[in-house]
Amino acid sequence: MTKHDISEPKQLLPDQREQLLTALKTRFGKNMNRHQGLEWDKVQAKLEDQADKLWSLHEMERTGGEPDVGGYDAETDEYIYYDCSAESPKGRRSICYDREALESRKEHKPQNSAIEMASEMGIEILTEVQYRELQTKGNFDLKTSSWVYTPDRIRTLGGAVFCDRRYDTVFVYHNGAESYYGARGFRGSLRV
Repeated sequence: MTKHDISEPKQLLPDQREQLLTALKTRFGKNMNRHQGLEWDKVQAKLEDQADKLWSLHEMERTGGEPDVGGYDAETDEYIYYDCSAESPKGRRSICYDREALESRKEHKPQNSAIEMASEMGIEILTEVQYRELQTKGNFDLKTSSWVYTPDRIRTLGGAVFCDRRYDTVFVYHNGAESYYGARGFRGSLRV
């Protein structure tokens, strides 16, 4: 993934915008179990008012995340999008946890890190709690794994946390933050 210049406008071309909204609407309709009681027209109205959020959703889509509404926060009046691809998004794999981990590698450095990519995309990496919530809406990461937000007390000691689903159970593991694997990426969330 190429890094975006901060001064670069984060807006979609009209045809990209229409393609994205069509994909999101179709996915929303096919997966009502993820967002029971929510209406697409209300979600779309929120999306159309926030060009920067559409850009972030486009990045989630472009990297294979298949974003879909996974919840609604009534207190903040926000819809919560999650990466809902069956496996960890293909365009975000083979990355270490964060910039510090990336810089600590002497050789065979990955292209990027999960925390840095999420920031560039304008999304948040899932916490363990969010990852477990996502897993109540389907079976994700049956063959892959995903980095999740790592508490400072673990990260300070050089570790990072990732999750997957095996044997119909969500597992939480640890690794050195500098490690990276072809089957590990990260999932993100975005509030709209």
